[in-house]
Amino acid sequence: MKKILPALLLPTLLVSAMATAPVTAAAADAPKITIMVGGITKMVYLPAKLAEQLGYFKEEGLNIELQSQPAGVDAENELLAGAVQAVVGFYDHSIDLQSKGKEISAIVIFGQVPGEVELVSSKAPSIKSMADVKGKTLGVTGLGSSTNFLTQYLAYKHGITSKEYSVLPVGADNTFIAAMKQGRIDAGMTTEPTVSQMLKTGEASVLVDMRTVDGTVKALGGLYPASSLYVQRNWLDSHKPEAAKLARAFVKTLRFIKTHSAAEIADKMPKDYYGNNKPLYVQALQNSLPMYSADGRMPVGGPETVLSVLSGFNPNVKGKKIDLSRTYTNEFVNQVK
Repeated sequence: MKKILPALLLPTLLVSAMATAPVTAAAADAPKITIMVGGITKMVYLPAKLAEQLGYFKEEGLNIELQSQPAGVDAENELLAGAVQAVVGFYDHSIDLQSKGKEISAIVIFGQVPGEVELVSSKAPSIKSMADVKGKTLGVTGLGSSTNFLTQYLAYKHGITSKEYSVLPVGADNTFIAAMKQGRIDAGMTTEPTVSQMLKTGEASVLVDMRTVDGTVKALGGLYPASSLYVQRNWLDSHKPEAAKLARAFVKTLRFIKTHSAAEIADKMPKDYYGNNKPLYVQALQNSLPMYSADGRMPVGGPETVLSVLSGFNPNVKGKKIDLSRTYTNEFVNQVK
């Protein structure tokens, strides 16, 4: 005998169903926003994939597609070409591009420090500091990338010009490791989990560590806001509701990172991110936790430090009038309760 629900329960059940089911449907029906990540497996950019894994994009009714390029400069070019709507990359591109007459703006800051490490190969024992890189080959993710910017500055700080060493774009992860193993680079800048992988095998050692506040202040003179979500200014002006939803999704993700252990965060990531060595991934993530922002806001004094660093060696920026207020905004993260 068919069970008949009491009439009084029907409105309640209907409301309950409407409250839960349409979230995914609304996200699927929303216009697609494509976010290009400058190396999606890099821990500096972990909030991008983690937000997807936690379902925060769908909670906001967003239809997000994440794509990946090995270097931030490639992601930046995709944005400028209009192929994607947003980039997860380093904030310093906002300043560099303004000097060239193009305007992009960071709307959520993921990292208050770069999270980058200059590793020196065990095959290059003569390199004890960046003062020893003259005549050497240094690896970066790509020419014009943030790793290239930081490499130039660290050498410049020790009185060495970019003409006195070679720079080789080697990407990240396995391609970086291969370049160092094969002796094609003497030192290079990379992020976790590559750092922990190379330190464990003894094939490299740390030359400059910018995973922590103390290490970054020592190397660069102050906080250096780095990984961020940035968009073109004209897109931002016409898509403020979408920007607010993106900010909410990412601030919730940053709060999750700050309130969970490295092991708990790793459990949320796809298994192929840590392959057959989850303990190493967890350790690398533990090393990276200090770099993440707790609220997505631009740290006080951060833009000034980045401008100072870029002005030190970058002829595009040096002596140019840069309006820092147009390179980022806290408008949307400030709306998150």
